[in-house]
Amino acid sequence: MGRPRWLNAQEKRAWNAFLGTYELLNRRLDQQLKQDSGISHLQYVILARLSGASDHELRMAELACAVSNSKSGLTYQIGQLEQAGLVRRRTCESDVRAVYAGLTDAGMALLERAAPGHVALVRELLIDVLTPDQLNTLADGLGEANRRMLAADDCAGERAPQ
Repeated sequence: MGRPRWLNAQEKRAWNAFLGTYELLNRRLDQQLKQDSGISHLQYVILARLSGASDHELRMAELACAVSNSKSGLTYQIGQLEQAGLVRRRTCESDVRAVYAGLTDAGMALLERAAPGHVALVRELLIDVLTPDQLNTLADGLGEANRRMLAADDCAGERAPQ
């Protein structure tokens, strides 16, 4: 395998900035959503993905890939959301192994109430602190990393469009 290619100072700076920002951003978004809407950041992402899907539903395997979660982890989250009346599950008539998760009216209403505060915090913590050039660079760089990881991902064929 050879010697590892250690990160140089510039690469470490970029990696540490990304990692620290991701962790802080995710934690702050999670806190805000729990406080304002009673759901976690991951649950918000699940509801948002379902809201953007045709008929507001996705096959569970596709949804797991779309939110970068394991199938068992997604099953747990969907169970929590289902108990709260925010999603429903159904089996596929033509393939009993396939299970779909769908957004309920209550789930859509919660998402619509949660979205303004969520977007405001995303703007405050990330979007509005960067210049347009920095936003473009961030989007281009992370978009390329995302594209490469998706191409090598086991569920790339199941992943919903980004």
